[in-house]
Amino acid sequence: MMPRMQRLSYRTRKRLSLLILVIGLPFYIILAVNIVDLFDRPSIIIEFLVYLILGVLWALPFRAIFRGIGVADPDSNVGSR
Repeated sequence: MMPRMQRLSYRTRKRLSLLILVIGLPFYIILAVNIVDLFDRPSIIIEFLVYLILGVLWALPFRAIFRGIGVADPDSNVGSR
């Protein structure tokens, strides 16, 4: 059996999420727009649905990284004695 992967620390997940949002998301947006531009312009409803689906799909692989980023650092010992 392979050893279980260690969980990423809060600090690492926070840095990765920032990297994904600042670098990855703009790249994904450009990629999505270029893919949609390859086809003849569909009706506005179809185009909206395509962008809506692509807008949700980018975040699915990163759920574990983004989960809990907006709360205080659980690994921190500040305030506990």
